[in-house]
Amino acid sequence: MYLNDLNPSVKALTIAGLVFILAFLFDPITPFLYLIFVISVTFLFGRFNKKHYLLYFSPFFIFAFGMLWTTLAFADAPSNPEQIMAILWWEFPREDLLIAVSLSLRVLAFAVLSLLFIFTTDMVHFVLSLIQQLKLSPKLAYGVLAGYRFLPMLKTEFQLIRAAHRVRGVSQAKTIQGKVGQWKRFAIPLLAGAIRKAERTAVAMESKGFTGNRNRTYFHQFTVTKKDWLFPIFMFTGLGLVILVSVKLGYFNIYDGEL
Repeated sequence: MYLNDLNPSVKALTIAGLVFILAFLFDPITPFLYLIFVISVTFLFGRFNKKHYLLYFSPFFIFAFGMLWTTLAFADAPSNPEQIMAILWWEFPREDLLIAVSLSLRVLAFAVLSLLFIFTTDMVHFVLSLIQQLKLSPKLAYGVLAGYRFLPMLKTEFQLIRAAHRVRGVSQAKTIQGKVGQWKRFAIPLLAGAIRKAERTAVAMESKGFTGNRNRTYFHQFTVTKKDWLFPIFMFTGLGLVILVSVKLGYFNIYDGEL
């Protein structure tokens, strides 16, 4: 079972359900173990560039570390100050440290679930699956899809505009006021080009018979098979086992206004 071959809507709903459940769990063990589980599943059953995964994961790691540090630095006075835990040469109240670690690991758990979906899902297939399985409006879906397709084109056009300015002798701005004016010169032709592309796309879609009607045929037809149902069963079973281990270790806790 490769994650890339699963129905995108089933995959998205599964991850949304997992994130919802994890949002109510407030202990360090459960998100940590599930973090390891999700990373293992992603690397074993996903087809993607592993270096890109690490590159995308690093900002979440930095953000989680920042949350850990700020939670410890600005924590309220503990109710049991006699319980102290030491990390290297720093000492922290146990309850504050557990809260900080729980928050940071929960952020990482959300991140790896999101990366699992992003790295193993084709966005075009995801939009088509939303139309076919979740009955999303075709007009809205194809509008989002067209905007998604425009993003790489806008980047290329921006590079062309900047190169054209350099050819014409427009120097690189160094002051804040100069940079604001420079970005204005970039924004106007980018906006004009985007409007022209949107008009051409709309005309092309109308000429091909697009009316937004749901009763139409699709080149890529998506269905939900037994193989697709294995993914939510596997992922929720893994979460259940992780919760069981956390209970056995005595760390399992549901959020009850600790912050």
